[in-house]
This record gives sequence, structure tokens and C-alpha cells, in this order.
Amino acid sequence: MTPMTPMTFAADMNEMLALESIDRDIFRGWNTVDAKVKPALYGGQVAAQALMAAGRTVTADRAPHSLHGYFLRPGNPKRPVLLQVHRDRDGRSFSARHVSALQDGEVIFSMLASFHVPEAGATVDLVPTSPALEPESCAPRGDFALLDIRAAVPDDPELDRGTPPYMWIRSRVTVPADPLTQACALTYVSDLGSGFGQLDVPGLAKGGPSIDHALWFHEPVDVNQWLLLELWPSKAGGARGVYAGSLRDQRGVLGATLVQEMLLRTFN
Repeated sequence: MTPMTPMTFAADMNEMLALESIDRDIFRGWNTVDAKVKPALYGGQVAAQALMAAGRTVTADRAPHSLHGYFLRPGNPKRPVLLQVHRDRDGRSFSARHVSALQDGEVIFSMLASFHVPEAGATVDLVPTSPALEPESCAPRGDFALLDIRAAVPDDPELDRGTPPYMWIRSRVTVPADPLTQACALTYVSDLGSGFGQLDVPGLAKGGPSIDHALWFHEPVDVNQWLLLELWPSKAGGARGVYAGSLRDQRGVLGATLVQEMLLRTFN
């Protein structure tokens, strides 16, 4: 029996997105150093790698504009992730891809991603946003090796229940400026928090595993600079919760919007 290769862990955003090409439309992604101390893979990692795999099969003139994913099984931090891409369609201006992320022969995450040739058009932005503290005046938060995270609003001492609903975030290393890499980095960021932990509701869990995730990319923003992640919990019930969110840069440019459902189970 051939000895197994020691598990490799990605130390930064660029290493996490540097997928190994195994065969046509099949890639391997390595888990981040954070996975060493986690019981399951961070969903944002798997989604970001799935989008990168899809983007590697699309012509360079098409950038991601949306993705829709389902988290089907917990990811094993001790196993790399294999990513299989199916080329659903290549039209004149859109390309569609279906990506399956696999471990031990089972699908842990399934994603549909769409890519679009840039076109000119009118701009409307009606997504709400709130005043935020300057990132330089905020204390560091979170324990993600790949990200610098700071709370964008003062903490409520009565509701110190986890990830804040407004966060300044940027990559700890310089990420290339191409649209695909930037979109993948935003995807990594987009699975952080939910806002449910800040609600004073008896019996409501402060968070849980992601179930499904939708993300739309809008104007170009730079993950190397501070981005404001705002989250709005909207509905909880049946041990599930839905929330929405947005990512803006310091100029107020809207880079992405998201909607996600998560499991909200309480354990006695």
C-alpha cells in the first residue's frame, strides 16, 4: 500500500484558492489552517473553492454573477475536497456550471454557478445600509487565519452571543485583482455569521450549520481593502433560520448580496 501524503493546509486566501488540476473538470482543494481545530469544514471555504473550480472551466471574458449552493454533509477537516465540474451550458453571454464537492465518494456540497460577459446598464441600489465605525477604530474580532475581522458597531454587553451582525473584513494577504479570484474571496467571506446571535429570543440558537446559500455579485470591490458585511436575520422557525446580507466597500459600493438558511437547533 502506498503511504498517504501528509495533509496539506492552506495558510492564506491565495493558497486556499490554488486548486490542483486532477483531470479535465476535476480539481482538488486543500483545507485552511483553521480546519485543524474545527470539527467540520467552514462552508465558505468549500463554496469558494467550488466557484473557483467552475471559473477555471469558463473563458476569461465571463465573470461570476451568481451562485446557489446546498450544504449536504459536514466536511471532514482531515480530508481534501475534490471538485467535479459539469458544463451545463455556454451561451453567447452566459455560462452555467454545476459543481459537486466530494469527500470519500460522497457529495458534501452542490453548487450551481452562472457567469456573464460584462454589459453596460443602468444602476440602482436600494439595499439598506447602516452607519458603521471606522475600521481603524474597531477592535479585532474572530479567529479566522485568512481574514482580518473587526466589529463595525459597538458590542452590546447584554447580547454578547457570538459573531456581530456588522463586520469590517479584509484578506490578510494580497489577493489578485482578477474578477474570478475576487468573487471567490467574497464567497469565502459571505458565510460568516447570521445576526441571530444578537436577538434576545428565548430558545433561539445563536447559530448553526449552513443549509443553503445564494450569492449575487454586483459592482467590483476589492477584498484587499476593508469591506462592510451587514447581516439581517428575517425568519426563524422549525429549527431553521433565514437571513440576508450585503458586502460594501468603504465608498459604499455594493459588491454582493446574499441570502442564506441555517440550522438553528438548541441542545439541552
